[in-house]
Amino acid sequence: MSSLLSRPLLLGHRGAPHQFRENTLPGFQAALDAGLDGVEIDVRRLADGTLVLHHDPHLKDGRQLRELRRSEIPEWLPTVPEFLAWMADTDAYVNIEFKWEREVWRPDDRIHRTLDMVRGLGLGKRVITSSFNPLYVQASRQAAPEIERGFLFEHSFSPAVLKGLMNWTGSVALHPRHTLIDAELMALARRHGWRVNTWTVNDADEVQRLTALGVDALIGNIPEVLLTAAG
Repeated sequence: MSSLLSRPLLLGHRGAPHQFRENTLPGFQAALDAGLDGVEIDVRRLADGTLVLHHDPHLKDGRQLRELRRSEIPEWLPTVPEFLAWMADTDAYVNIEFKWEREVWRPDDRIHRTLDMVRGLGLGKRVITSSFNPLYVQASRQAAPEIERGFLFEHSFSPAVLKGLMNWTGSVALHPRHTLIDAELMALARRHGWRVNTWTVNDADEVQRLTALGVDALIGNIPEVLLTAAG
């Protein structure tokens, strides 16, 4: 989704985690109420197939999510259907990140199931999916080619490698860590028609630097810091 705003698209990183627990419905609503355009979320799969929003592969008590059932996790942890129902009642734009770990490096059913639900609710134009694992991004392409994709990375790649990954996954956006962004990367993106959405930006000076470089979206934890992009 291309922003028609005069500033970058502003997304709350897992909601508004300085106000509410991350990846929870109150936090997502707080991000919108503060004036952000949407949120970034993390999707994981439980042992019984339930799709939930959680960043880490385990709860704070150490229990692995992939070994738990819905009845065994805290009530505050939302499922994907619960989140999408909230999204359908708002104007939120959403970056859905599909989390992965070495034990589950091959794509699983959560990708097509999540995207089927997005489609079913008519939300596809307000969603971009992303992952650090290019196999997951490619699986998103196969499951729902019309829903946009971004390639996440936190280490530098050569232009040739980036071009190969972007072409293979059919991604429309680079999703680099903010410290990787400079004029050279922006020029590369513009030559290829890629958008640049970056994370996790929590410093007002960095917001200004990135806005001046022309990034397309900023993802951060502190709404009031992100909103300094508006001038």
